[in-house]
Formats: sequence, C-alpha cells, structure tokens
Amino acid sequence: MKAVIMSGGRGTRIAALSKDLPKPMLPIDGRPILEWELESLREQGFTEVLITVGYLAPAIMDYFGDGSGCSPQTGKPFGIHIEYFVETEPLGNAGALFRIRDKLDKDFLLLNGDVMFDIDLRRFAAFHKAHCGLATLFTHPNGHPYDSGLIIADGDQRVTQWLTKEDARPQYYHNRVNAGLHILNPELLQGEIPVGKVDLDRQILKPLAGTGKLVCYDSPEYVKDMGTPERYAAVCADVHSGRAAARNLCRKQKAVFLDRDGTINRYVGFLREPDAFELLPGSAQAIRKINELGWLAIVVTNQPVIARGEVTEAQLEAIHCKMETLLGKEGAWLDAIYYCPHHPDKGFPGERAELKIHCSCRKPAPGMLMEAARRFNIDLASSWIVGDGSRDIQAGKNAGCKTALLCADVVPPKLEQDWTATSLYNFVGQVLCGKKEL
Repeated sequence: MKAVIMSGGRGTRIAALSKDLPKPMLPIDGRPILEWELESLREQGFTEVLITVGYLAPAIMDYFGDGSGCSPQTGKPFGIHIEYFVETEPLGNAGALFRIRDKLDKDFLLLNGDVMFDIDLRRFAAFHKAHCGLATLFTHPNGHPYDSGLIIADGDQRVTQWLTKEDARPQYYHNRVNAGLHILNPELLQGEIPVGKVDLDRQILKPLAGTGKLVCYDSPEYVKDMGTPERYAAVCADVHSGRAAARNLCRKQKAVFLDRDGTINRYVGFLREPDAFELLPGSAQAIRKINELGWLAIVVTNQPVIARGEVTEAQLEAIHCKMETLLGKEGAWLDAIYYCPHHPDKGFPGERAELKIHCSCRKPAPGMLMEAARRFNIDLASSWIVGDGSRDIQAGKNAGCKTALLCADVVPPKLEQDWTATSLYNFVGQVLCGKKEL
C-alpha cells in the first residue's frame, strides 16, 4: 500500500517554533517529525511514499531526496522511495490529492506530516480491507472531546454522523474523535478537479457519513498532532520517555479493567436511565491518572437488565454516553466498554428469551476480559481488575489478572483479592502511583 503524506501547510499556530522550517521538519529527539513517520512506515512495509510539499518545500526535499540516501542525523538509510508533488498555490489539506490521483490506483494510507504516531499499521490496513469501505478513519478517545470533532458509529463501526466543532451535538456522546490518519479508496478522487482549497474532512469525508461507506477503526494507540507549542512539547516528552512507542498494539499492553456500578459511579441498584448515573468522587481523577500512566482503562460490566427486558441496548448506550461525557469534561477517557447483556434466570416480565442463557462473558466468567485482551494485545498477568464485588474478583482470577476489591468496611471480605482499597481513587494512588493519595 502506498502512503501519502500531506506536508504543504504553513503551521500558523506553531509558527513561533518553526519560522525557518516547515512544520514536518520540527525536531523530535534530534530528528524531524517527518523522519519518524517515514521510519515507522518503512519498518511496517510501506516503502512507496508520495509527499505533498508547499511552504519551504526545499527544506524537506533536500533533506530526504528520493529516499535512496541516508539520514543526515543518524547516517542510516531511509530505505524508501519518495516522490513529491509541489503545491504552487495553497490547496488546503486535500486539494493536492486530486492532482496526484493518477498515481493512486489502489487504496492508500493518508497522513499529515506533522503528526507523531506509533501504531500497528498492519492492523489498521486489515480492518479497512475487512470492512470494504471507501474510507477508514483512525479514531480514538482523548482528554478534550468537548472541543473536538466527534465520530458517531453503529455496531459495525460504520460512521453514521460526523460532528465538527461548529455542529450541534447531543447532550451526551461517546468519546470518539478523528485522529487524522486515514486509508482511502481512490474512487473518492474521481470527477472534476476542484478549484482552490479543498477540506478533506468537510468536503470529502463528512458527506460519506450515513452512507455505509465510511468506517472507523478505534484504537488506543499513540497519535498526536503538534499544532501548538504545548502539544509539541508533550510529543517530545512522550517520544523521549518511550510512552509513544509503548502504546503500539504490536507490543503487549497493560490494562486496568473497571467494574462500573460502585466503582466508577454510585451504586443505585439496577441503573436504568442516564439521570440516575452519577460519578463517584475521585473516579474521574483516578481514570485520568490511569490514562496518564499509559494503562488502558476498560470497563467490564454485567448488565442483566438487558436480558430482563428492563433496558434496551439504546438506553444502555445513552447511559454510557453520559459516563464518557462526564469523564471527558474531567480530562479522562475510557479505551473501551464491554458489557454482558445475558442473564440465565427466567421468569421476568418482558424478558428476552434469546439472552436468557449461560454465557462466557457474564462475570465471574472471564469472557469480556479475554475479548479485550485479544483486541488490544493485553498482558493479563500484568493487568488489574478493580471492582466492588466477588464476581469482579473471580472474573479477574479466571482471566489471570491481579485483583483489587473496593470496600469501605474496616474488615473487608476475604475473597483472595490481591489488594483492598476504599475507592478507585485510592487504588490508583496506592498501587499505580505508590502513594497514599494522588
């Protein structure tokens, strides 16, 4: 698969750092961000690259040449073949694609030259191929979904709505944002070549929402733009510390599996509507710290109210949207939510017969944890499950996780848990941070 890197913009928001350099040439640990991108592409088999350039184009072209030479910084071969398209006038972030479409006869990877990423591109490409869309977005949660564009998708990951910053959004929503990496089918570039600037998101991709031709690939892997000096500094720190590389799903991940009721939110019995959902004190701060430390935060919750016919999947979705929205307002996010809709006991009015089964996902069974481990390449032995009941502890043990029981009792029950804490906040402080308090 060919890769196209858009590197023609001026980068006005970060101009103070790049007056004499195009933004893709800003250094990360001594090497241009674009060199990091090209290295990642080469290591994963993407050796045909087309770079669109504009502002201070010679700085890029002279440094990389046609890719047959060596890095001026490391002396190592680039090991790729590079072609260039020079924008003689600003074409937006997609106008150049129409000018190079004769070179794009197959699905291609599209990314920006000012984005630091460390992801398993093979997984991304395989997902795109399996879903047969015209375009696949790389999406992830972030710590500020309230001022980001939101991607809303159905159960098959088909995008149903694309809400830009200026669009009205629902009161509660899933924390899923476009990370700026794409795999596109060249069919999108057919027709007349647009005049002037073309906006990729608003003019090409957003109109596909609701057609079934736009899909999203959710992943917790590291993707971060450098649009501001603050974000640039954060990227430099993440790369230097190894945090960026650690999130690549080709490497083993560690997770904190979280029960929902009584762990993240107040326990009110069977939760049936969003109005009754209330975060526990400190839970958002605890999850934000889990995010900051590089652990995956994954909810695993039994929801027998589905099988009992008391709550629909859509109603449960609304509850979870509220949870993600409230967490997002505190700078925290969940990497995934798993729920078991089954309940084996019969005799409830309105129950759904097809869900009244013994399953492998209802805690204490480990099914939800095992599925997450497969999806995210999680090392279960290095991971934790945190919950307030025996089912949580036993599910963790059945999956091979370390276990933490939340209990305010002076003498907690002996469930053979590995740790006991009074709250999620205290667990994170004591175990993950090694402190008495966060």
